[in-house]
Amino acid sequence: MPLLIRSSYVSKFHTTNSKPSSFSDQIPSKSPFFSSFNHNPLTNLVYKRNPKMQSLSFPSPTTVKSSLIDPDGGELVELIVPESEIELKKKEAESMPRVRLTKIDLEWVHVISEGWASPLKGFMREDEYLQTLHFNSLRLKDGTLVNMSLPIVLAIDDKTKEHIGVSKNVALATPQGHIIGSLRSVEIYKHNKEERIARTWGTTSPGLPYVEEHIAPAGNWLIGGDLEVFQGIKYNDGLDHYRLSPKQLRKEFDNRKADAVFAFQLRNPVHNGHALLMNDTRKRLLEMGYKNPVLLLHPLGGFTKADDVPLDVRMEQHSKVLEDGVLDPETTIVSIFPSPMHYAGPTEVQWHAKARINAGANFYIVGRDPAGMGHPTEKRDLYDPDHGKKVLSMAPGLEKLNILPFRVAAYDTVEKQMAFFDPTRAKEFLFISGTKMRTYARTGESPPDGFMCPSGWNVLVKYYESLQESDESSKQQAVVSA
Repeated sequence: MPLLIRSSYVSKFHTTNSKPSSFSDQIPSKSPFFSSFNHNPLTNLVYKRNPKMQSLSFPSPTTVKSSLIDPDGGELVELIVPESEIELKKKEAESMPRVRLTKIDLEWVHVISEGWASPLKGFMREDEYLQTLHFNSLRLKDGTLVNMSLPIVLAIDDKTKEHIGVSKNVALATPQGHIIGSLRSVEIYKHNKEERIARTWGTTSPGLPYVEEHIAPAGNWLIGGDLEVFQGIKYNDGLDHYRLSPKQLRKEFDNRKADAVFAFQLRNPVHNGHALLMNDTRKRLLEMGYKNPVLLLHPLGGFTKADDVPLDVRMEQHSKVLEDGVLDPETTIVSIFPSPMHYAGPTEVQWHAKARINAGANFYIVGRDPAGMGHPTEKRDLYDPDHGKKVLSMAPGLEKLNILPFRVAAYDTVEKQMAFFDPTRAKEFLFISGTKMRTYARTGESPPDGFMCPSGWNVLVKYYESLQESDESSKQQAVVSA
């Protein structure tokens, strides 16, 4: 698992009293992270971004509190109204024109209000939207650049636009009509859906899940402004205790005295190949000299496509993985990342990485085809499976994050366990995709021994059994009705 060293990895350890030395002298010769550094095709590209790297030195990494990695913009944004002002703000909002949010809009309110998108302080105005759409970044007033690869926008229809009129402030209401906050100093501008889709996904082919669910039915206008939320967003689904904000995560990292935090995002159940990658990452960080690396296991909790395993099932499965000791609970924090899923490949994976900076992680694990999906109309991947990790290594505004591209894991049919793929024994490895895994569970077929902890697998089997029972019940009701 070679580590793509970015300029920030060196600069974050730099002190004014550091003795200048050559870059090569500072690389731990026995560290497996560096074993193939000079053979990495991206090395020269990353290295040239900051030629000053050669003169910096490496004090001990144990002096670094990883949860204190600066959030984008230097300060973590929190947009929840102080308790003492809630009643006044609510009263003001009652007299404002209302914008009713969709479920996905509400997920974005959650994301923005807790600071995952720092330094963004509300739904994007047009200048922020255009920078994001065309540059995948935002230029701040002080001239610094932060990554921002996905438009975080709120759409409204003609009727709502007319109702808002010249008002500079609007109230935000849930799909059920309850006012939960407001947007102030608003700006309304045109929603060019085709351009947004083409630049975000690289295609306008029909069948893109987020587009069909959220963009296609949305209004032809976007409204941006400064967000205020009266209370933290809660879903009351039994999982809110997993939804730790960036501020809460940073506090937990400090409480655990973490000197490195490595984040792993997934939208599928955890199998033993995932666990191998995560445990191997921690081992290698220890070999680099870190004393207490902590894993942030961070499943995506917002919108996902219909055939993905639902969040509540995934969280139950994740808990079994920790109960069975596949991952160590003492060095693992399981939390839900509230963002909706776009399936926008290399464009979206930048957002996933950026949000983890704001949560306090300084290492990000990236694998094959991150945030990708099959092409909606053709039998192929929508994105090149290697482009996600390559883009992360070069993305503007992500310099302070260390990218960990992981080695490919597959099922070793000889050893009967998940292992790192050995191309010299290619025929002895079995690749089990997320789709194949779901097919196993749906059909009642057991995966090979050692693919997933038994209790975790049972969670999936029960879920798919419940779907079949529901389908059979619906068919019987349809026959009776006929």
